[in-house]
Amino acid sequence: MKLTTTNNQTIEIELNNSPAANDLYNQLPLSIDLEDYSTNEKIFYPPNKLNTESTPKATPKIGTLAYYEPWGDVVIFYDDFRANNDLYELGHIISGEDIVSELSGTVTIETMPNQ
Repeated sequence: MKLTTTNNQTIEIELNNSPAANDLYNQLPLSIDLEDYSTNEKIFYPPNKLNTESTPKATPKIGTLAYYEPWGDVVIFYDDFRANNDLYELGHIISGEDIVSELSGTVTIETMPNQ
């Protein structure tokens, strides 16, 4: 999937083939608010909850895309974080990792032709 900011910066994310990642993919395209959370992650809330059955637990590190099930938010990590049993891995950043910490406001998330 591709995340594009209002000033046309782009982050490409490769989703895994888990049920949760597929649920997110099926909700695209989205125009959604990206929020700061803590000092290591950006979050957004997809319109619908994701199915975490058979989805692997996340090992949060720089570039990880994960789903935090209790709150129903998707997390983009730009710094390492400790493991958490409620985090499910959705994929990882393949380009644009260096701009994640600077992101804010509304972003567009859409599919990419090869996914």
